[in-house]
Amino acid sequence: MLYAILCYNDQDLVAGWTKAQDDAVMANLSVVHDRLYAEGKLGPAGRLGFTGSAKTLVKGQEPPVVMDGPYAETKEAMLGFYIIDCASMGEALDVARALGEANPTGAYEIRPLSLYLQGVAVGDQVPQAAE
Repeated sequence: MLYAILCYNDQDLVAGWTKAQDDAVMANLSVVHDRLYAEGKLGPAGRLGFTGSAKTLVKGQEPPVVMDGPYAETKEAMLGFYIIDCASMGEALDVARALGEANPTGAYEIRPLSLYLQGVAVGDQVPQAAE
């Protein structure tokens, strides 16, 4: 079963980390990443740009409205994500706990995930469209 782990944090706090602090958090997370990759459980993962670099397309009127920043107004923002392949929600929670131990702040939301690209496994490369 695939799960998405959505990583939330206070971006002002994260932006205030020194390069050494950020490098230390990323090194701690790399230990978890390497283990998950070796176990064949880690799919795509990414660190998102801060919300100031985001645009949101809001539908419901014609034409749709493009807003600067994220749609939700929250203190914490989604700053990254993981796609993992686990046997159960309990196992996915264990992965989130390991990520949480590696990162000193924030929250991890775990959701079951259904793929729209059938036949693409966690470790597979998605074919690129011809240009």
